[in-house]
Amino acid sequence: MTFASIMVAVDLTAKAKERVGLAGHLADDFRARLIGVAAETPAYAVPPAGPTPASAYALTASNETVLNDLRQAHAAFEEAAGARSRIEWRSNIEFPLPFLVAQAGAADLVVVGRKTEPGPTLFSVNPGDLVMRLGRPVLVVPPGIDHLDAKRVAVGWKNTREARRAVWDALPLLKRASQVVVVSVDDGNGAADPRDIVGFLQAHDVYATAVRKDAYGAAAAEALVDAASEQAADLLVTGAYGHGRFREWAFGGVTRDLLAAAPICCLMSH
Repeated sequence: MTFASIMVAVDLTAKAKERVGLAGHLADDFRARLIGVAAETPAYAVPPAGPTPASAYALTASNETVLNDLRQAHAAFEEAAGARSRIEWRSNIEFPLPFLVAQAGAADLVVVGRKTEPGPTLFSVNPGDLVMRLGRPVLVVPPGIDHLDAKRVAVGWKNTREARRAVWDALPLLKRASQVVVVSVDDGNGAADPRDIVGFLQAHDVYATAVRKDAYGAAAAEALVDAASEQAADLLVTGAYGHGRFREWAFGGVTRDLLAAAPICCLMSH
């Protein structure tokens, strides 16, 4: 089991080059294809009723602005990808979320940035929406990180479908790690028994141990991050939890907090 194709979301921020660099290093490690993707919609996506020459001009000018943004994103991707030969670029004038969902069939892993303050609209996608809809593992990269060794990995464990899916999706990285620690957090409702998942990982030649972390009134996400820090892990693997509400996703507290503020890379699956 490996990653044969890694997809990375590209925008016009400085963080995008860091993200492409990180995705490129992962592609090198797995001898994988690297795919850059970007999408944007014009400011005048739908012309007003009864189009006039002025509105038609505005639409044309707005489309040209988007195309120029996409050209800049493509150039930034190629610069950050460097001399790698197995790269591919995909972009379109389209809403970013459905575009990436449509492209994700070509990828084993999708790398995105953490959504922070409002920025350029180019590929402005909430990573939480992605992880819920893609059907692929999503690697969420915080600002300032341009490399992922993943030699020491923490797994946030609950015996749920989402957590089991995340562990399976992360196996290519876990099999390369020198140490994997399975973290069970007791948030007052008891900690999950890690024995089965540790045995599963060991059966896949993953060196894994287990630790229990008490939240002690702190958020479970904070406890997970603290445990990862104590183990010197640079990757946290977790399931993503949420439910649909009027076509939007309302996330569980741990997922929401990790998406907003985790200081290390998080691989999430739903």
